[in-house]
Amino acid sequence: MEPLALGVMLAVGENPRDSLGKVRKLGAPTAQMGRPPEKYLAGEGREELKRTIDESGVEITAVFCGYEGESYADIPTVRRTVGLVPKEPRARRVKETKAIIDFARDIGVRDVCAHIGFVAEDRSDPDYDELVKVMRDICDHAAKGGQNFCLETGQETAEVLLQFIRDIDRDNLKVNFDPANMILYGSGEPIAALKMVGQYVVGVHCKDGKWPTEKDQLGHEMPLGQGDVGIDRFVATLKEIGYEGALTIEREISGEQQKKDIAAALKLLESLK
Repeated sequence: MEPLALGVMLAVGENPRDSLGKVRKLGAPTAQMGRPPEKYLAGEGREELKRTIDESGVEITAVFCGYEGESYADIPTVRRTVGLVPKEPRARRVKETKAIIDFARDIGVRDVCAHIGFVAEDRSDPDYDELVKVMRDICDHAAKGGQNFCLETGQETAEVLLQFIRDIDRDNLKVNFDPANMILYGSGEPIAALKMVGQYVVGVHCKDGKWPTEKDQLGHEMPLGQGDVGIDRFVATLKEIGYEGALTIEREISGEQQKKDIAAALKLLESLK
């Protein structure tokens, strides 16, 4: 993969050939894959899927974890339902995370990413230590296959994220940096945050957004270049810190407008590379 190769988020779905064909039609040579269908996690069809990916010419740069019961309706709901922070579904979700890591290994993908939820800012919180132990276990599982586990940014400040990474103390714990999420959650100016955690960044989302205007509400996602990220400064900063991974476009809407916005984003990023 060439440095700063363009990419998109991919929902592989039940027809991977069709899904990958849509990525190629957009003109993107790479993709990050959303949570794979259950049949793949159960061990079925992985070799066939790998052949389909290889034949498509699309490089899968990461696989994302997603969990049943998650909701991003508002910030309190995110705190209650998202990732590995909620205690009730934690054991089940850790098991699913390890299954996704194994799936990614079998199709030749190094990086597995997730929103793990809101990390406690207070390191004396008993659940903070529990979460550190959970993350060490997941990282150690990934390390067996030479893989990284990547934290998706946004739900905590860069300072909290950096301390959390240091406390986990695993070389294969990395960051998938989403600048828009920093804005959508009101957790910090994204360019400054990128500089702070840049040494850990192995993947990025090129996404844009506007800051929240109401308490407990997320900000608003926008087409790339129309929000408050400053995508030109974001790409320039990636170059400054020596980042050479993919620029993966994420546009969290559906339908024809999504296709139009992704096409425009590809054109914009090509001009900034």
